[in-house]
Amino acid sequence: MNPTSTPSNIVIATRESRLAMWQAEHVQALLQARGHTVQLLGMTTKGDQILDRSLSKVGGKGLFVKELETALEEGRAHIAVHSLKDVPMELPPGFALACVMEREDPRDAFVSPAHASLAALPQGAVVGTSSLRRQVLLQALRPDLRIEPLRGNLDTRLRKLDEGQYDAIVLAAAGLKRLGLESRIRATFEPADMLPAAGQGALGIEVRSDRQDLVDALAPLADQTTWLTVAAERAVSRAMGGSCSMPLAAHGTFTSGALQLDAAWGDTEGRLPLVRAQASAPVTTLAQAEALGLAIAQRLREGGARGAEPAAPQA
Repeated sequence: MNPTSTPSNIVIATRESRLAMWQAEHVQALLQARGHTVQLLGMTTKGDQILDRSLSKVGGKGLFVKELETALEEGRAHIAVHSLKDVPMELPPGFALACVMEREDPRDAFVSPAHASLAALPQGAVVGTSSLRRQVLLQALRPDLRIEPLRGNLDTRLRKLDEGQYDAIVLAAAGLKRLGLESRIRATFEPADMLPAAGQGALGIEVRSDRQDLVDALAPLADQTTWLTVAAERAVSRAMGGSCSMPLAAHGTFTSGALQLDAAWGDTEGRLPLVRAQASAPVTTLAQAEALGLAIAQRLREGGARGAEPAAPQA
């Protein structure tokens, strides 16, 4: 296909988990409604294959996107649909985030067969999550709980809960809602208590950076408010050198043209107190959103947060 022509056939690279397929099929339907022929290319990533270790120990969230990017680079696929919270803060050279779609519920969900809320859990109850962010925020709310690792796709995590391996687990509300599993949510954490991850609940679409035709085709699917919000959130993480190996949260909300951005950093060893930062500013451009994120990251560091040094851009 000529890179300057209007695309007529688009192949979407996607992971093969049920949630990832739902996301890809959602984008497929929206593009088909605009006259494009769209096919799916299902793939298994290293992140899906390595389930016995936490992501922070085996290479991070990039394990979920590398194979998809290879398919784009080789021309086997044209776009890749991602949960934006799984997308590394720096994309490899030659790739671009072409579209951020309207956000689903960005909050975390408390899921338990026997307990109605986090507060209702007995002392010493076992809560499953492999997110360092959730770990430090849960420890701040309930230091008496046992936080145990939980890997696998959404269905696998729910199965492990139902088998009795955990008293409760914490999942993204967006995934449960997208798969029609909202009834599994016993309680939803408000951001003041459990600040979401940067980009949580939003879908991002990645393309090769030389494919302006695809960028144009995806433009009607973009939601500018969501894009500006997650750009600010991701800027916090980028400035802190963030990845899944850093217990960092960032969440923004728009009110009357101003973006309020909240962030939190925690110490997984429990030796340092939780650090929080907040700021608000008028935001209408990506540059303004990223500037707000940088300001928040600086406040976190001033409050005692220990960020990694951001990786130097690749040549």
